[in-house]
Order: sequence, then C-alpha cells, then structure tokens
Amino acid sequence: MSHPDELLVGIAELVESQHTSRMSLTVVVPGAVITGRLAPEAMWKERVAEVLRDSAQLGDFAAVFSPAAREGTVAPRRDGPPTHLHFHVARILQGSYGIPDSGGMYRVALSDVSAWTIGDIGYSDQ
Repeated sequence: MSHPDELLVGIAELVESQHTSRMSLTVVVPGAVITGRLAPEAMWKERVAEVLRDSAQLGDFAAVFSPAAREGTVAPRRDGPPTHLHFHVARILQGSYGIPDSGGMYRVALSDVSAWTIGDIGYSDQ
C-alpha cells in the first residue's frame, strides 16, 4: 500500500495509546505473512533491548533500542500517527509452519501491508 489503511492506522494508534499488547493481527507484506500480537513501540523496543543485553556478542546493540537508558533521558515521543506495527510472539507463516517456533519480534512498516485480518492464523508444528 502506498498509503496505509486508515483502519490499520487506527488499530496501531489504539495499541500505542492504551499500551496494550493483547491485539492479535495477521498481515501480508512483500514475501511474508506475519501473525502475532501487537505491542506498543516503547514496549517492543525495550523487549528487544533486553534480549540483546543478554547476548555476549550483541549486547552493544541494545543501546540502539533504548536511547533513553543510554543517555539518561526520556525517549522523545513521536508526533503524528504510527508508521510501523510492532509484533511480539509473532511468526512468519510458511506453508503449515510458523517460524520461529517460539515467536519473534517483527517491526513492519504500515505502508508495506497489502492485506490484514484481526486475529492469529493457526498453523501446525507437525
């Protein structure tokens, strides 16, 4: 989509304003179908930073996802509507499988979403 769907932008705004991570969504983007739960951007960034901090090889990259902690300041608030969806406990659907098994963290540009539906799409691990 060259212009993000107004309904999808509304969902992203509500996730951000209510700081909720209970909204399940499935999106179609170039080359992938992603299904999972949405998270507010700040919550998503902090979770990614935690995972990176726990890694001996990738720990330095955690600061990219938590600049407030790095600089000792409050992260600036973004003006305007959201530009990305932030998925956690998400999977890329490939045939009848979800990748990765445990769920991943994906950031998807709203402008890249060509189709979407509310809820998770089921898959089989067999």
